[in-house]
Amino acid sequence: MNSKMDASKLKEMILNYVNSSENSMQKWGNEPAWGEPKIGFSNGADPLYHFYRQDIGNFYLLPVEFLKHKHPDKKFEPNKLTVISWILPQTEKTKKDHRKETHFPSERWARSRVFGEEFNTKLRGYLEIELENMGIEAVAPMNSPIWKSERSEKYAFASNWSERHAAYAAGLGTFGVSDGLITPFGKAMRAGSLIANIFLEPNKRPYEDHHAYCLFFQNGECLKCVDRCPIGAISKNGHDKLTCQKYVSMTRNYVTKHYGFEGYGCGLCQTDVPCESGIPKELRP
Repeated sequence: MNSKMDASKLKEMILNYVNSSENSMQKWGNEPAWGEPKIGFSNGADPLYHFYRQDIGNFYLLPVEFLKHKHPDKKFEPNKLTVISWILPQTEKTKKDHRKETHFPSERWARSRVFGEEFNTKLRGYLEIELENMGIEAVAPMNSPIWKSERSEKYAFASNWSERHAAYAAGLGTFGVSDGLITPFGKAMRAGSLIANIFLEPNKRPYEDHHAYCLFFQNGECLKCVDRCPIGAISKNGHDKLTCQKYVSMTRNYVTKHYGFEGYGCGLCQTDVPCESGIPKELRP
């Protein structure tokens, strides 16, 4: 392990940045877009990353490949790399507003989707620069020039890195019928990650089933996210990504007209559901 960095210091860096003025809705007196984060680690050689490539598509990149692209003259050992993942939960104010909606995003939700994700991008970049300044090679896959969207034969829309899948590997949550990641903070959240050339003890995953926290997959009940979807893009058979994407794109006009900024969003399946703010109590480990 690099003597300049350990897990507690890294978590403190993330927490301090989330508590800074950068975390902003850009309205309401600089109201924060996100609550306090949850952070986890997975190892760069975790077999799950190879499984993702096999399952999602050959285009899926391994952690070491992102780091090699940034530092082509250096050699890295996958088992000595750490993927740092974090969950940024929606605030109580945002969730309260969004529960009332049935067709379009609340203003707070749309702002968190745009300005909140801009902050998430800044957080990735901040950590990357800070670690590099300490002599630790680091890269944020979503900020990398080689990150791109792809077409998966099995899953349709995909990309060569997934923040949710990295979070799953780090023990931070499992997937629901809507494809959302159900975390200890619930499904109303965003995720981020960074790959670093340091060894930090990986989190133990408290689950083996990738649907462990979804009531429908565990006992055949719930499907509240199906009821919440205004366009019928979710069913017991899963998530229709194409229909979902078309609807989310359509919300841009609504957000511009009603809220006065260029934004978008839906996320109705993430609120007013049993997994909105935590793992359903029946399924908690």
